[in-house]
Amino acid sequence: MRLVFAGTPEVAVPALDALLASERHEVAAVVTRPDARAGRGRHVAASPVAQRAREAEIEVLRPERPRDPAFLARLAEIAPDCCPVVAYGALLPQAALDIPVHGWVNLHFSLLPAWRGAAPVQHAVLAGDELTGASTFRIVEELDAGPVFGVVTERIRPADTSGDLLTRLAFAGAGLLAATMDGIEDGALQAEPQPAEGVSFAPKITVADARIDWAAPALRVDRLVRACAPAPGAWTTFRGARLKVRAAAPDPEHTGVAPGELAVGKKTVHAGTGSHAVRLEWVQPQGRKPMRAADWARGVRPGPGERLGE
Repeated sequence: MRLVFAGTPEVAVPALDALLASERHEVAAVVTRPDARAGRGRHVAASPVAQRAREAEIEVLRPERPRDPAFLARLAEIAPDCCPVVAYGALLPQAALDIPVHGWVNLHFSLLPAWRGAAPVQHAVLAGDELTGASTFRIVEELDAGPVFGVVTERIRPADTSGDLLTRLAFAGAGLLAATMDGIEDGALQAEPQPAEGVSFAPKITVADARIDWAAPALRVDRLVRACAPAPGAWTTFRGARLKVRAAAPDPEHTGVAPGELAVGKKTVHAGTGSHAVRLEWVQPQGRKPMRAADWARGVRPGPGERLGE
């Protein structure tokens, strides 16, 4: 089939690579978000998908809005049979959805109908799910509600961060998306409506959502830290300045520490929660690079009774 691939971040690149490697399909162009400022220097840069498309010498379309008439006209000229999508980052109007014969097929990183929305992996980790996966489905106007072509499953490991899990799903999902394109071309694959039961939503996790509540149980703190890694990063405050907690682990053996209170050993730093303590492993003070929690504590020398979050 003749394809136009839509995607923006690094997590979409494995799927694009899988389609480029296919002998059955031609990727005629990619659609991605406009160039944006990124990195510590905030320099304007092309998206990872745009960079990969340039390497492959494929046309790159960067509409400000997918409803722009010039974009819709160019898409119609390319005349794709199908438009596979991975984390494109913009809502598609019906005028765009109507152009390809086989519609737009999204690779979504959850087992639909669970966790529809922008942050399915983060919410799966935050909720303590043991199993997740990826789904391919036909895009309709309702959010992530279209009929499903296929799924792959993935276990969530106890120490998984969202970044760890998303990396595995990106590669497993790439194979699923390529197989879905094959099945659509063959006519052997039919999309099935999502069940009405089990619908849940996964809105973007904001910086405000990522603030640690030290009165919560250690399990909840652990999940928040892992769900927000690498972005937006779970955080707290210390002496009035923001402190990101990049990695931590529950320590049921360490009790008797008040919520947010710091207990500093020779090589360890613990913080109290509403249950037992968590061991802080990596932190990032405001305006600085990540560092080991023990190194940070040696520098700031918390006094007796000093707490995080105050």
